[in-house]
Amino acid sequence: MIQFDHLKKSYGTGADAHEVLHDINLTIEDGEVFGFLGSSGAGKSTLVRTINLLERPTEGKVIIDGADVSHVSGRDLAELRTKIGMIFQDFNLFQQRTVLRNVTFPLELAHRPKAQRIERGRRLLRLVGLEGFEDRYPSQLSGGQQQRVAIARALANEPKIMLCDEATSALDSTTTVQILDLLRRINRELGVTLVIITHSLSVARNICDRVAMIDGGNIVEVGETAELFANPQSDILKALIASANEQNGRDEETVERAENEKKGR
Repeated sequence: MIQFDHLKKSYGTGADAHEVLHDINLTIEDGEVFGFLGSSGAGKSTLVRTINLLERPTEGKVIIDGADVSHVSGRDLAELRTKIGMIFQDFNLFQQRTVLRNVTFPLELAHRPKAQRIERGRRLLRLVGLEGFEDRYPSQLSGGQQQRVAIARALANEPKIMLCDEATSALDSTTTVQILDLLRRINRELGVTLVIITHSLSVARNICDRVAMIDGGNIVEVGETAELFANPQSDILKALIASANEQNGRDEETVERAENEKKGR
């Protein structure tokens, strides 16, 4: 379980301090797929990065499985981060390493025996659908394949939590669906809690059990995804849904016009 208890985050000090997260209180249950939805600059990435302390709270607590981790450091911080995997929009792979050596990198840092690293890496590549790709390099892979490698690497230390920071933003729509399906399978089969950062309503709708809408560093509403989207309360979510519906309408008109033009030829 992940809990944010009166969490605040500021940059700068004194008169120059700028608070970007305001008194966040929220619980994410074990095994949940939880989404943070909001526009760029809303604070969603900053909030999620307090979970593994890439961002430290200025005030309040981050509590994981009942323990306040807000101020851990040294070995305790390293241990915490082995339990929390993370994947990014731009994959963050090592270009000079093979696919297998990218996946096993966290195990090298943990000084696991080589044979154990290789066995674990190959098993994870099978899990993400990349068996046979062990000796390729990232430059030889598509974007979707690179993200699968990043997912396998994030699972190397058998984390309980995986943070996904706009993990499908660089991918086309078909590949996005495939990656979301893979993440949902990992959630169900391995019991990993997924925390999804996204600005996309469709991503949130397709994978998240619950969603928190963030605007200006505040959680303005939170609830089960289908219910929230069917009955939004905040102005920002209402506006996002209206914009998405308008775009969908334009896309349908474009398809219909193209089909009519074909018929007229």
